[in-house]
Amino acid sequence: MKIGIDVMGGDFAPKESIAGAILAFEKLPSDDTLVLIGNREIILETLNKTGLNPDNFEIVHSSEQIEMGEHPTKAFSKKPNSSIAIGFKLLKTKKIDAFSSAGNTGAILVGSIYMINSIPGIIRPCIASLVPKENGGNNIILDVGINPDTKPDVMYQFGILGSLYAKSVLKINNPRVGLLNIGEEDEKGNLLCQSSFRLMKGALDFNYIGNIESGDIFNDNVDVIVCDGFTGNIILKLTESIYNIIKKRGLEDDYFKRYNYENYGGTPILGINSTVIIGHGKSNAIAFKNMILSSKNVFEAKLPQEIKLALDRCPQKLKV
Repeated sequence: MKIGIDVMGGDFAPKESIAGAILAFEKLPSDDTLVLIGNREIILETLNKTGLNPDNFEIVHSSEQIEMGEHPTKAFSKKPNSSIAIGFKLLKTKKIDAFSSAGNTGAILVGSIYMINSIPGIIRPCIASLVPKENGGNNIILDVGINPDTKPDVMYQFGILGSLYAKSVLKINNPRVGLLNIGEEDEKGNLLCQSSFRLMKGALDFNYIGNIESGDIFNDNVDVIVCDGFTGNIILKLTESIYNIIKKRGLEDDYFKRYNYENYGGTPILGINSTVIIGHGKSNAIAFKNMILSSKNVFEAKLPQEIKLALDRCPQKLKV
């Protein structure tokens, strides 16, 4: 397969992104190809300094760069020769099989939704993140940012997407799906949670176990945690802050080390017609390496195809 990497995206790019590509190259099978998308001169200069033959990679030149603070939609349209825009063109025309970037998240979402397009039947794509369980393994939480305001039918689809991700990528058999709420009782929560609970209760499309509380996020009572993007993003950034405090105080142990985003590299956009991985803006070489390796795992899991099959089995009322 061919994996495209936005070499110019991220706070520490292109130095760390290229270093991560080199680390990934050493791990990948010889029949996989890494496509480095960015300023050709900088890429060649950096590779030559490492002593690695540039012929080990495909290089696609980009003359523009979308900065982290730019308006996503405007930048994507005004900078067609940026590394992000070119990456999506290559993905759309199937010249690469997966695309990874730690650049402007909004621009990556614009490219995903308007160039790659949502899978027919998906109301809103979403982003999932992994949260380490205390006794091993990971919980999946979604959405963590794309959909701060959402509706019950979208939350139901999050349950489908999270369950398929857990089965296909994490290899969890019959994953348990819970709705994040302020209590376990059926009637708990705001209007969104109450309506989502009624829609998800008795679901045949995934193994719904009911409401869960924030105390369940890190234990083994659940495998997939469904919430709106506003709540999920707060949880994601809170866990990152907790990890940073623990690290500063020298209190790390094997469990808390698993909170380090470098270990996961990036997270896929679920519900679109191809494989796109978003990395942390502060990604270093290790994070880039793991983001690239994650691209391969997600692609080989054939998630878009699995999602299409699952939607075909959904109740008609949830289709658009």
